[in-house]
Amino acid sequence: MTLWPTIAAAISAATGRPFSALTQHAVGGGCINQSYVIADRNQQYFVKLKDVAIEEMFAAEAEGLQALAASGAICVPMPICWGIHDETAYLVLEHLPFGRGKSDSADRLGAQLAALHRHTAPRFGWHRDNTIGATPQLNTPCDDWLEFWRERRLGYQLKLAAQRGCGATLRTKGERLLDGVASLLQNHAPAAALLHGDLWSGNYAALTTGQPVIFDPAVYYGDRETDLAMTELFGGFSPRFYAAYRDHYPLPDGYALRRQLYNLYHVLNHFNLFGGGYAAQAERVIDQLLSEIH
Repeated sequence: MTLWPTIAAAISAATGRPFSALTQHAVGGGCINQSYVIADRNQQYFVKLKDVAIEEMFAAEAEGLQALAASGAICVPMPICWGIHDETAYLVLEHLPFGRGKSDSADRLGAQLAALHRHTAPRFGWHRDNTIGATPQLNTPCDDWLEFWRERRLGYQLKLAAQRGCGATLRTKGERLLDGVASLLQNHAPAAALLHGDLWSGNYAALTTGQPVIFDPAVYYGDRETDLAMTELFGGFSPRFYAAYRDHYPLPDGYALRRQLYNLYHVLNHFNLFGGGYAAQAERVIDQLLSEIH
């Protein structure tokens, strides 16, 4: 059986409705996966494809989407099925009709993200590791946020950066920062909130009804400020989004400094994925953070 009939059979089994992949057309889906919309005369689905080594990444993404959906706070594309065929891993998702959004879509996103962050767990992390982009993301549960962020987030990315050849200066400054993280997070005791984990503008859209949708998550339980920080790293979110979020869930003092600390994780990850000028950007952020440590 070839790929598309295999996927169609898996969809039929998962949904209980007969489906044949009569048409398949490629669509934009980021730099990591190949993406397609497949359809018959009555149904259509969004499909991600990658080499078989990524199967666990797709399984973790599906579980993350299920966790976000179970919160009832915000819309996500529901995972239908996932698996492998020969040397190809696949993930099938609900196909949603994205549009231009409505005038209040940003307000709704802010309010719904705040509602998502009200869902908390006893410990930081998650029951399984997943990925941030194509990089492994370590989610071993931990009672202490400082330890979690220092060891499973910054420490891990700095280790990968050293392996990638980031240079001695960045490594040395990174080690100093790890020693000083306690000062930057002093007296900050966040709840372990349910997070999207990779919330940049490319992972947000709106339905034709205006309903916000978030997708491509890197789910775990952590400081809700990390999601907010990520939205600010590359831009693309309106002032109305931030105002609505704060109206529903105000941020504590000190967020502006912690935002830099949290976004350093993503800058380092971009260096580890793409190289280039991200090492210099990471070093500038580390310099700013080190200047705040007393």
